[in-house]
Amino acid sequence: MELLQIFILAALQGLTEFLPISSSAHLILAPRVIGYADQGLAFDVAVHVGTLAAVVGYFRHEVITISSDYFRSWANPDIRSGASRLGWMIIIATLPVGLFGLLMKSLVETDLRSPMVIAVTTIGFGILLLIADRYGRRQRDEYSIRWPDALIIGLFQALAVIPGTSRSGSTITAGLFLGLTRKAASRFSFLISIPTILMSGGLLTLDLIHSDAPVDWSSLMLGAGLAFITAYLCIHYFLRFIENIGMLPFVVYRLILGGLILLFIL
Repeated sequence: MELLQIFILAALQGLTEFLPISSSAHLILAPRVIGYADQGLAFDVAVHVGTLAAVVGYFRHEVITISSDYFRSWANPDIRSGASRLGWMIIIATLPVGLFGLLMKSLVETDLRSPMVIAVTTIGFGILLLIADRYGRRQRDEYSIRWPDALIIGLFQALAVIPGTSRSGSTITAGLFLGLTRKAASRFSFLISIPTILMSGGLLTLDLIHSDAPVDWSSLMLGAGLAFITAYLCIHYFLRFIENIGMLPFVVYRLILGGLILLFIL
């Protein structure tokens, strides 16, 4: 892979994985727009590892606390805390995407990767995000989430297997509709991304193991490192400013992107 291609694709993955603008859409469209060949399965695995490391690193204290309290609650249910309950909610929210991902894997990798699908989902879910941001009560934090809330957010996350939907965008939308603050909806979205990216990366890794394609390890390591840096910075600044800037800039971006895609394919 060329150095510029590595920089562009790794930065795109790092930024768009956690912004509500769809990483899959950008990674599918980027090679077509720039004129590069498809980056290959190995590179997809590498940048997924980079973004996973970023979100785990950023939420390392929460991950340790949630994991510790979750496993302690198995031994003694009487000591369940807000952190252990949040751990249960993360598991519940992750179940639908695991099921949908397995059932729709072949369809997602073929028919649903078309520019028309990406354009429609980019615009449609952008409008849905705007409505949720405008009319959501924005009064609850992530520790107030109960299992029906987690299941609804999980179902929205499952829809994000369709390119252009945006995993973070759909889950933040659901959280806002349920009355979470922008920051709480975003934090829960990022926390449930950890098992989701693990599953997605695991499936990609299995495919890679059965592939005979050559592996350019230097490109993979550079891509993973760049994805880590951009994703970490993205999470940090997104959470820092989201309560003030709101979702409108991302909605506008989605509408412009979807409109441009339609303009070029119609």
